[in-house]
Amino acid sequence: MIDYLAVQSELNTFRDFLRWSTSRFNEAGLFFGHGNEDAFNEASQLILSVLHLPVDALPEVFLDARLTQDEKRALLIAIEKRVEKRIPLPYLTNEAWFAGLPFFVDERVLIPRSPFAELIEAQFKPWLSEPDSVFTILDMCTGSACIAIALAMAFEQAEVTASDISTDALAVAEINRKKHGLEEHLHLIQSDIWQAFPADAKYDLIVSNPPYVGADEMASIPEEYRHEPASALEAEDNGLALVEKILLGAAEHMTDQGLLFVEVGNTDLAVDDKWPDIAFTWLELENGGHGIFMLDKAACDLFKQRYG
Repeated sequence: MIDYLAVQSELNTFRDFLRWSTSRFNEAGLFFGHGNEDAFNEASQLILSVLHLPVDALPEVFLDARLTQDEKRALLIAIEKRVEKRIPLPYLTNEAWFAGLPFFVDERVLIPRSPFAELIEAQFKPWLSEPDSVFTILDMCTGSACIAIALAMAFEQAEVTASDISTDALAVAEINRKKHGLEEHLHLIQSDIWQAFPADAKYDLIVSNPPYVGADEMASIPEEYRHEPASALEAEDNGLALVEKILLGAAEHMTDQGLLFVEVGNTDLAVDDKWPDIAFTWLELENGGHGIFMLDKAACDLFKQRYG
């Protein structure tokens, strides 16, 4: 066990803390799956955030800056939580980035990391040939509303609706809606998948990153992921229970030209195994990530006919 109080007198500058925390993160074998690739970048972001410096600032500017005693204590408390409790960095700083945008996060919601960011920034081209023709968008299982807000920024002409079953998640979504000034442009709905949606609610674009982790995968996830709400990660039926509900109701809520995009991660093989007669289009992503499929309205109609 590290004696964090004893260390306080030995570390003085930004450089000291950057070197020491990088070493401790590597020594502890931390998992970096929430925005940073390695211990050095994780340590840099943590220090900049705790010291209230811009997270995109060049650390070189501050390397020889001496820290106050209060700043040292605050940093050591954060480092201890990261190392000893495996708390993910965005929960320590209450900030995560998605599609180039900052979001408030805490342990009520998943930390944004979806490969949907790449698709949103490209306005879903080439699958969506005319982005300007999209006027209604739904983000189902919105969590922090990061996907919904990025969609609202990318499709300024569209009205965006974001839904979630969790009142806790929607409270965080409201914080982010206000943060980005989208009170009139983004609508938040509490709903268990389609339960609260009227029959005449139809969307040109439906996007969902639902809980899709199966029990076997859930048992082996890194400790950092166990700080996230399990209900936002795990789903029954080998991860497919909520995906199936989304698919069964999608056709009813799509316009004739509507498209559905759903992220299922490592459950992609289970999707094809369970519904082999449905022509899922699996998207190739340039920036990494996998497990997002697309269906048009005709395919969703067929799904409802065969499995409804």
